[in-house]
Amino acid sequence: MAVTSYDQALARLFTDGEAEILADWVSTLNLKDTRMTPQEAESQGRAFLHALGKAVSQGNAMDLRGAEYIDVREVLQSFSRSRALQGFSPTETATFIFSLKRSVFVQVRKTAKGDGAYDLLWNVTQLIDQLGLFTVETYQKTREELIARQGKEIEELSTPVVKLWDGIVALPLIGTLDSGRTQVVMQNLLETIVQTEAEIAIIDITGVPMVDTLTAQHLLKTVSAARLMGADCIISGIRPQIAQTIVQLGVELNVVSKATLADALALALRRTGRVVSKMKLQSPSAPQEPPAEARG
Repeated sequence: MAVTSYDQALARLFTDGEAEILADWVSTLNLKDTRMTPQEAESQGRAFLHALGKAVSQGNAMDLRGAEYIDVREVLQSFSRSRALQGFSPTETATFIFSLKRSVFVQVRKTAKGDGAYDLLWNVTQLIDQLGLFTVETYQKTREELIARQGKEIEELSTPVVKLWDGIVALPLIGTLDSGRTQVVMQNLLETIVQTEAEIAIIDITGVPMVDTLTAQHLLKTVSAARLMGADCIISGIRPQIAQTIVQLGVELNVVSKATLADALALALRRTGRVVSKMKLQSPSAPQEPPAEARG
């Protein structure tokens, strides 16, 4: 790429004036209300200005997407990601780059005269605007990735599969059951069935606010997947309102259902040949019968 006179002027500005620009830039930053120390600001500013000076010296100075700006983009991406992960706001992140304008303008006034100064200022303004927008884009992308990852983690935590007894597991569902969450539910349930060798899986929908046709279909998919793994399913937590809705919609669940999780567990225990009964415990204050050999 041929180096134009504008490229040369920008190169001289950022390479010859790097130290002065950096000193003025750091001194004008308002760091009192941020989590950045002056040392961090100076270190990040120096790395950025060094990469920027190297880029504009190679020509094509106004094309931020060009190969010349690889190092600059890497510095800005690292800076934006760290800011996003540390909880800095978009304004704080972008202001760090846009605040460079004043320091560069001061340097232009010192080194350029006449019409050349105006042209140089215009090019600098366009360049820093591009750099600031790139920083905001990277910040936003990082935040979206972080939110998506946290959403996935919360989704996985909201669908725990609990082992209630040997061969019996329970899946308590809370909130709306959509297609994406159904996939997570099925995966967690099937993995637990394999790990615990469960014979019966109880799907408790007490925390599901409403059941429509789509929700019922998702439940049936989960039940079918569990059956393919060799486990019978019991649906618990069907409240009167939900039962009426299912009947009105004409949905056939074709699966055993119980009103409460306790009822479902009792049925699961019977199916697996277990009986739970009350034991009459002796009161601690009641006199204990002496052993046979101690009797008169």
